[in-house]
Amino acid sequence: MLQLQNPDLLKSQSFINGQWVGADKTFDVVNPSGGDVIAAVPDLGKGDTNTAIDHAQKAFESWSKSNVKDRAKILRKWADLMMDNQEDLARIMTAEQGKPLHESRGEIAYAAGFIEWFGEEAKRAYGDTIPSPKDGSRIVVLKQAVGVCALITPWNFPSAMITRKAGPALAAGCSVVIKSASATPLSALALAVLAEQAGVPKGVINIITSSDSKSVSEAFAESKAVRKLSFTGSTGVGKILMKQSADTMKKISLELGGNAPFIVFNDADIDSAVDGAIACKFRNAGQTCVCANRFYIQDGIYDEFAEKFTAKVQALKVGDGFDEGVDIGPLINRDGLDKVEELLSDATDKGAEILCGGKKHAAGGLFYTPTVLGNVSSDMRLSCE
Repeated sequence: MLQLQNPDLLKSQSFINGQWVGADKTFDVVNPSGGDVIAAVPDLGKGDTNTAIDHAQKAFESWSKSNVKDRAKILRKWADLMMDNQEDLARIMTAEQGKPLHESRGEIAYAAGFIEWFGEEAKRAYGDTIPSPKDGSRIVVLKQAVGVCALITPWNFPSAMITRKAGPALAAGCSVVIKSASATPLSALALAVLAEQAGVPKGVINIITSSDSKSVSEAFAESKAVRKLSFTGSTGVGKILMKQSADTMKKISLELGGNAPFIVFNDADIDSAVDGAIACKFRNAGQTCVCANRFYIQDGIYDEFAEKFTAKVQALKVGDGFDEGVDIGPLINRDGLDKVEELLSDATDKGAEILCGGKKHAAGGLFYTPTVLGNVSSDMRLSCE
């Protein structure tokens, strides 16, 4: 049982129009460290999503006309409540996502920072007066809330990616419908508890929990009431959402897949480069959109870098995120573990050298030993995936 100072933060219902909503169909939220079920949450579909959109549209009519200073006060209170409940929010995150508790605490502070920042920026949503090419006239630009915003968030930063999207939307006067990742809905619901306490009016924030991402996304894309869609996830899904949203001419923000290189030249401070590489690669067990994907080391320092880097990687502690001193938690699910093994097998079949790791961790389950491969070539899948 997850122990919290404020048990009210652990919700097992969706949040629509200020009400906690259940459903006959549910799905389990599982702790990736031990495989135990933390909660069962409603498995909502297209109809429920459309209901949430309708409520968000009604709420938008008044929220968008509210005083900017009042919106800023509410957002500031929400950010303060997040920090007041930082430890509980972090524990919920570690339980459902697996990252070490110290990383979860950091994410909550990061997430609250978005709400604080955009709440303050709400007061400064100025328009513009632009010189006109025609004598005797001027061009005036007014900034207005766009409408209902649909937000689809990933599991790797289950709190920060919500506040990063919802913060600016709410500050501008938009209402939001959030599709939380099915692996990590409890963090989203806990944020909704605090948003309600902060005074966010009913219907302004809505949380959809669902294992059927396709149906929920279709509802977002097809709805004429949804004027903005924000998605963080794979490039393939992003392309689909862009196509589906074309008919309703939505504004779209897409944060999709990348393949970031980490490059070290001969004149680098190798010890600093190694420390930077550890920080860039192994945060959240490598499961972040800003992790380095591949390493290019210049010939003159390759051997020294590889030796020092491998030694640091071997020293990383793998285990349950709640255990003291843990650096690496589990992978999020079986698909994630299978992908690691597929990429490793492909690379070694094509000549990659295992410098350390390369196998499941002794802890079993979804734990994998931190791994370094040398002699990697561009024809290996892990060079581009």
